[in-house]
Formats: sequence, C-alpha cells, structure tokens
Amino acid sequence: MAFTPKERVLKQLAGEEIDRVPCYSGMGNVTVAGLEQLGYKFAMVHGDAEMMANLAATSYKLYGYECAVVPFDFCVEAEALGCVMNAYENVAHLLYPTIKEKAIEDEEMLDKFPIPDDLANAGRVPVVVEAIKRLKGEFGDEVPIGTYFLGPFTLGGQVYDLDKMLKYAFKKQDLISAMLDRLADVLIRVAKIYQDAGADYITVREMGSGTDLLSPRLWKALIKPHLVKIFEALKEMGIPNNLHICGETNMIIKDMNECGADSMSVELKNDVAKSREDIGTEPLIFGNLDAYKLLVVDPAEAVEGAVINALDQGVDAIWPGCDIWPEAKPENVKALVQATEKHGAAKWFRKK
Repeated sequence: MAFTPKERVLKQLAGEEIDRVPCYSGMGNVTVAGLEQLGYKFAMVHGDAEMMANLAATSYKLYGYECAVVPFDFCVEAEALGCVMNAYENVAHLLYPTIKEKAIEDEEMLDKFPIPDDLANAGRVPVVVEAIKRLKGEFGDEVPIGTYFLGPFTLGGQVYDLDKMLKYAFKKQDLISAMLDRLADVLIRVAKIYQDAGADYITVREMGSGTDLLSPRLWKALIKPHLVKIFEALKEMGIPNNLHICGETNMIIKDMNECGADSMSVELKNDVAKSREDIGTEPLIFGNLDAYKLLVVDPAEAVEGAVINALDQGVDAIWPGCDIWPEAKPENVKALVQATEKHGAAKWFRKK
C-alpha cells in the first residue's frame, strides 16, 4: 500500500510501518529555482506569510520533496525576544538573515531577560503562523507541514554574545543553565503556537552545541537537561519531532538519544554505522548526506549512489545533513527523490 507523503512521514515518526523511507527534512529547503519560478527576492519572503508559504511549497511542487517547511532563517525566536534582524534587502545576491542587534548585552540579565507575555504576536511569529496555516490549507492531508526553531544553547548565541556564552559555559555554568532554562520555556510556548497553527512536526535545531565546540561531558551536563525538558513537553503536546545537531556527534549520540526525541538528524561528520552500533537499530536516525556537495557540486548521476550508501549505513530517511543549499541543481534534488522512491522500499522498518 502506497502512502501520501504526510502519511509516510507521520507514521514513521510514530514508529509505525510504512511503504518506503521518506525523502524530506525538518530544515530549510529553499532553492533558487523556486525563487525564480515565483519571481521573488529572498530578502522579501521572511516578513510576508503568503510569499513564505508559496516558496515553501515549491520544493514539493518542483521536485516531489516530501514536505513544506517554514521559516527559512534562524532569527524568528530571537526577534521575538527583542533582537533586530538584518534581512539584507539591499544586497543583490542571496544571503540568509542574521542578527545585527542582540537582545541581551548585560551579563546580569542572562537569567532574567524579559519574555513577552504574548509570544504569538511577538516579532515575526505571526508571519510563520500564517504561513503554516496557508500551507495547511493548500496541501491538507497530502504533504506534511514542518517547522523548526533553534535549541536553547544555539538560540542563546543569537540573543547574547556567543563567545561570552562559550566562556561562561565553562566558568559560570549555573548562570548559563538558568538562561537556557528560560529559553527552553520560550521554545515550548512557541512549539504550542506552531502546533495550533497546523504544524505536523517540529525540528529542534541545537546545531551550535556539537562536540566541535563543547566536550561530551559539558554537553551532557549543560545541554541535555534542557533538551529533555523540551522533548518531554513536545511529547505531552503530541507533536512529532526531531533533534538536529551539526558537526561531530558520535561522541554524544547516546545522550542525544536519551533526550527523548522521536527522531534524530545528523550531519556528514556523523558515522551512522558507528551510531547504530552505539544505540541500536530502533531509534530513528536521519541525515548524513552532504547538503552542499551532493546537491550543488556533484553531477546528478552521483546522487543515487549516495542515497544507497546512506541507506546501507542505517539512515531511516533521506534527509540532507543541513538546509538544502539554495543553489542546489534541480536535477540533483529530483534525483534525490527518485533514488529514494527506487531504493527506499527495500529498507525494513522498526517499530518503537
């Protein structure tokens, strides 16, 4: 029995049998081809719900990529907390927005920074909410609507100076932990807002906390407790979810698994075969594919082999290791989907 993309994704996240592995992600999948088809300038879509939804829909419409995900940048929650974003509206080439003014400048405010009472109407949260609703109205039960937000530590590096955060993570761990706890509470509230808008699944992108920056011991002591708190809340809400961390993650894969997410996604640096040895075959692991080289640089003929290799290593979904690079070749993204359809049915699935 063949499933719709939405059925396939949500059944897998629920630990149920499906017909084949899905080809999707919980991260950005904007492409220049999608922008050109719509005649949009990237800098303009971040504040316009209609444009955001239309652009998110192009990845499924153009390639069959099995999701529609908003937003496209990492600034939404930081803006809601008082940061100022630079969308690069006057730059000719495509740039992702960045934070140009931090919400927290004073160390004394780290554990007591103000949080808006009405997060649903703070910053661009209403734009994302409206985009989710528009996508839901367009795709209904056919395509899963995904969204994401940064994990507490990565969000902390948006609202406060990251270099100081990293220093204090060692020297003032209790202070940083108190900050992360407040940010976790914010993110739990945002998750509920997105769920109520119609999001089918949420990715928590704690991408800036990998062992390239933090030791496994510090990750377990400082990062893990707040992720556990978030995923316990997401489980109580009943919203399917994913934990994504960039960089080298083999040394923390066991702790990642113990955070309680429905699935985990990893980058190219993760040895998935080794991860399978460490945590077994039951947990869902996505990712590991090179989002830049495979889809931008390599010929389309190379994609099928990469998909087969990822499946052989033990991934449960063909999910690029990070956001799809906007300059991705349309023929490569199509090849990614086609190879998944061709080889994914041979993959056996695990029930939780």
